[in-house]
Amino acid sequence: MSITTRFAPSPTGYLHVGGARTALFSWLYARKHGGKFILRIEDTDLERSTQESVNAILEGMAWLGLDYDEGPYYQTHHFDRYKEIIQQLIAQGDAYYCYCSKDELEQLRTEQMANKEKPRYNGKCRELTGLEESREAVVRFKNPIDGVVTIEDLVKGDIVVANKELDDLIIARADGSPTYNLTVVVDDMDMKVTHVIRGDDHINNTPRQMNILKALGAELPKYAHLPMILGSDGARLSKRHGAVSVMQFRDDGYLPEALLNYLVRLGWSHGDQEIFSLDEMVEYFELDDVNVSASTFNMEKLLWLNHQYIMNSDPVHVARHLSWHIGQLGIDPVQGPDLVDVVKAQRERSKTLVEMAAASVYFYKEFDSYDEKAAKKNFTVGSDDVLEQLHAKLAEVKSWSAEPLHQVIVDLAEALGLNMGKVAQPLRVAVCGSAVSPAIDITLTLIGREKTLARLERAINYIRDQK
Repeated sequence: MSITTRFAPSPTGYLHVGGARTALFSWLYARKHGGKFILRIEDTDLERSTQESVNAILEGMAWLGLDYDEGPYYQTHHFDRYKEIIQQLIAQGDAYYCYCSKDELEQLRTEQMANKEKPRYNGKCRELTGLEESREAVVRFKNPIDGVVTIEDLVKGDIVVANKELDDLIIARADGSPTYNLTVVVDDMDMKVTHVIRGDDHINNTPRQMNILKALGAELPKYAHLPMILGSDGARLSKRHGAVSVMQFRDDGYLPEALLNYLVRLGWSHGDQEIFSLDEMVEYFELDDVNVSASTFNMEKLLWLNHQYIMNSDPVHVARHLSWHIGQLGIDPVQGPDLVDVVKAQRERSKTLVEMAAASVYFYKEFDSYDEKAAKKNFTVGSDDVLEQLHAKLAEVKSWSAEPLHQVIVDLAEALGLNMGKVAQPLRVAVCGSAVSPAIDITLTLIGREKTLARLERAINYIRDQK
C-alpha cells in the first residue's frame, strides 16, 4: 500500500509548536515508508482565516525544512466539490435539512443541561424530506443510531464510541458553506490519505468523520492521535508559557534542526538517544514508539540541545543562519570577517544565534564606549604604555594570522616581565570594548589589522585622557 499523510493547519494564526510536531511526525512517517506528504490549508473559516497566517505557516514549514510532495491545497478552492458531496448525502438519505432556529436549539440545550443530560441535537427534523426554500436551513448528517464506532488508533489503541453518543452534526451552514467535519472527510477521501496523524484534541471528531466516510463508501484511513504538549505548569502549552510560534524560535536564535530534534522527542523515543540527525529520525521513527501520555515542553532542554547543534553542526550551515541575525542588528556581514570563521570562534560560548550575533558586533562595527567595569579593571596606570608597545609590534606583523599575533603578545609580556593577562586583557578591552571575547589571537585575526591598530590608538588616547 502506498502511504499518504497530510498536515492540515487552519490559517487563523501562526504555526505553533504543536502543529509543527504533527507536521514532523506526518512527514517522518511518509518519508520512512516511501510515501507522499501533503500540505493542506483548511481555510473555510472565512472570518478568521488570513493570508498573513497562510504566509506564516508556509514560512514555518520552509524554515523547518519540512518539504511537501503536493500542495499547498486550499479548501476554499474546493467548495463545488463539497456541495456535490452534501447533495449526494442528502440524495441517498444520509443527510437532511434542519430548520431549527438558534433560539430553539439554545432552549433545547438549556433543558438538557437542567436535566443533567448530555447537550445534543434531538433529531427533530431528521425524518423531514425535501427543502422548503422559504425557510432558512442547515444540513445535518444522519448519524447511525445503533452500534459503535471503533477507532483502531495507532498510538492509543482501540477507542470505542457508541453511535448513540453522537448527534447529527451540521455539515453545511445556512449560507451553504461546508463545515470542518465535512471538508476534512472529502479531502482525505479525494487525496487518498492513508494515515491521519494529528493531535488527540481531534479524537471527538474522528468517529463522526468515520461515519461520514462509511456513508460515502470510502476506505477508512488509519488514525494516530498524538498526546498534547504541556507547559511546565502542567497546563496545555500556550502563549503564556513563552515562545510557541515556530518563527519565534527562529527569531530567538534556534537552529531549525535543534527544534525538530526537540519536537521529535516530545512523545517519541528511540532507546536513550537524545540527539538525532534528520536521516536518523526518518530511519528510526515508528508510530508504535509514540508515547500515550502528554509531554512537557522544557525550554532549558531545548536550549541545551541548540547549543549542541551550534557546536557540532557544519560551521557553514550555522553561518547561513547566523547571517540573518547579524542582519537584524543592522549589519551587513560582508563588511567584516567571514561568518564561518566567526562561528568557529564563538560557538563554544553561544547557546543561541542571537547570543552569537550580539557577541560578534565589534567584529563588524565600532563600539560607542568601553564596558565600564572592564575599563576600570584593565585600563590602569601603565596600561597605555603596554598598548603603545603592542601597537608598534603589531604594526610590524607581516602575516596577520593567529600564530604570529600570539607570539607578539607572548614576547612583549616576557620583555616587560608581566603575565599574559596583564597584556592580553587591556588589549582585549581596547579592541572589543569589553573583557569577553574568543582567544585574543583569534579575536585580532577576525577584527583585522586596520581596525586593531586604530582601536589601540583610540584606547591609548582614552587612558591618557583619564589621567
